[in-house]
Amino acid sequence: MLPSESPSADLRLTQVRHLDLPYTFTRYDSQDAWLARAAELRRHILVSAGLWPMPDKTPLNAQVFDRIERDGYTIEKVHFESVPGFFVTGNLYRPRDGRNKHPGILNPHGHHAQGRLAHDDTTSVPGRCITLARQGCVAFSWDMVGYNDSDQIPHNALQGPREELWGVSMLGLQLWNSIRAADFLCSLPDVDATRIGCTGESGGGTQTFMLTAVDDRVQVAVPVVMVSAHMQGGCLCENAPGLRIDTYNVEIAALAAPRPLLLVAATGDWTRDNPTVECPDIRGIYALFDAEDRLGCVQFDAGHNYNRDSREAMYAWMGRWLLGVDDERRLREQPFEVEDPANLRVWAGRERPQGALDAAGLTEYLVERNRRRIAERMPRDRKSLLAFRREMGVALRHSLMAQEPAPREIAAWRQGGRDTPRFAMERLLLGRRGVGDRIPAVMLTPHDARAKGPATLVVHDGGRAALIGERERPAGALVAGLLERGQRVLVIDCFLTGEASGERKRDVKYFTTYNRTDLAERVQDILTAIAYLRGREDVTRINLVGVGEAGLWCLLARALTHTSAGLGRVAVDAARFDSASDAEFAARLFCPHLRAAGDFVTAAALTAPAPLLIHNTGAKFATDGIKQVYTAGRSSERLTLSDRRLAAADVVAWTTAPGR
Repeated sequence: MLPSESPSADLRLTQVRHLDLPYTFTRYDSQDAWLARAAELRRHILVSAGLWPMPDKTPLNAQVFDRIERDGYTIEKVHFESVPGFFVTGNLYRPRDGRNKHPGILNPHGHHAQGRLAHDDTTSVPGRCITLARQGCVAFSWDMVGYNDSDQIPHNALQGPREELWGVSMLGLQLWNSIRAADFLCSLPDVDATRIGCTGESGGGTQTFMLTAVDDRVQVAVPVVMVSAHMQGGCLCENAPGLRIDTYNVEIAALAAPRPLLLVAATGDWTRDNPTVECPDIRGIYALFDAEDRLGCVQFDAGHNYNRDSREAMYAWMGRWLLGVDDERRLREQPFEVEDPANLRVWAGRERPQGALDAAGLTEYLVERNRRRIAERMPRDRKSLLAFRREMGVALRHSLMAQEPAPREIAAWRQGGRDTPRFAMERLLLGRRGVGDRIPAVMLTPHDARAKGPATLVVHDGGRAALIGERERPAGALVAGLLERGQRVLVIDCFLTGEASGERKRDVKYFTTYNRTDLAERVQDILTAIAYLRGREDVTRINLVGVGEAGLWCLLARALTHTSAGLGRVAVDAARFDSASDAEFAARLFCPHLRAAGDFVTAAALTAPAPLLIHNTGAKFATDGIKQVYTAGRSSERLTLSDRRLAAADVVAWTTAPGR
């Protein structure tokens, strides 16, 4: 427990991550280490996108129509439903070479004003699709949400506290649209579903590496002018809440390994360092697979673009890995003529089908989809409880992004202490080594305590002064009762409470994409305090008691402990919280994805079969779901519920009762 750094102010108050912050790649010294990280990161992306557990795929109801025939290729209009009532719109370019099967290339576009119809000196989405079709690939380009024919909802929709709580975001919708676009492309009879590529520029580059990260059907990827260590994407559609906590685009792009990946960069934008920074970092991952030949990087002296030079680099890469053509001269772009945009628009001369959702309707559908996924997985027996814990536990963990450290990771600074007639008091400052967090704490040990014995961590939403007094003199009824029962007691000031109060720097765009919420930090502080107690030689078992809203912090924290070994009882004050109210969560316990993760029901499922007391529930707390998970685990006798707030003496009696 000896600290290796000096105590200081809590860096979480002042250090804030943001989309323009330079990031450093973490080195992985073995393939196994990377594969473990990659699996965890894929799960994190899916949770952040509101796609964990993966939603059921509803019928696409795809329509392909208005065929245009040209020399060597055809163009058709397409619409399909990624979810019932939301239409993905685009164009399908096919070769006229008489072959039965072709590679399929997905073509998401960037934030060009003309979207998939963009055609100028800097980029040409129709031009690259025409060329790919001439070369023997089926190319599909589709609209970003809010662009061209995808005008059901604006591009800045799907944002707000309720949407964040339920995992609804523009990035999540567009990633789902990309997954469904892959479904559509693979369903075509003339597409070889084992040869799928994806390429897009700028925001389309983000879609390219995001889709490649989570969908193994993408065998070859070419993200253009986007993968950067110091600019992560400036649009709402690139910044889902939670997405880049403890990661960034370069690591996400590396999830393509060992599939072929080409970075196309420009000297005049944020990809200027690709040859010297981002590509070498990713190459370290490809080296673990002995697949460095499958990673490429080209850079052109230009501004932000997907110009002819960049496109020809992409054609050569796709040709090599999907067509088996190594002669770049055969894959150069030939002159092409782009259709009048009016002839490519999906709804020209055609009405959108009835039942199309607006932004409010789509939000309700996506919220209900996530609510339904939880209901369908609610456990009925031990087997289904284990499955629920596995799936929804991932969601809760990646929502809160908190975890219990190992005791060796804890630093504890002694800030002073004194004796009273009944107990010894030690003032501490706790933190995780190298992190910069600081948690004011007081450890109370009865004079008549055994050399080793149980300890109780007590957390109050008003800080430790509400438990032991501002001058830390007489202990309150709860703490005094625990001490009288021979318990060592640790009380802490969680993040932004008590002595840990302060002003947190938040003035960055998309704050929750890059930073943990206050709730998540408080849950982390409780986990850090548990780790501290685990590391004390005089502590044999750890109980956990939360007062006020801190009771709910404690329930969430207990669910995220590594193991139940050494942990005892959990007493939770539910603070009469209305767990059916999104507004209540937004105002009192805000954390993106928390509701989509099953919030307190999932926490109880992960806590069971540990003895759990929840009191002060009132009439609107989720007691039915909590009863169900404890019953499924055949541990209902270990669950105690009370709608009234119990007196301190009752909480002490329950917490210190014999048995576990």
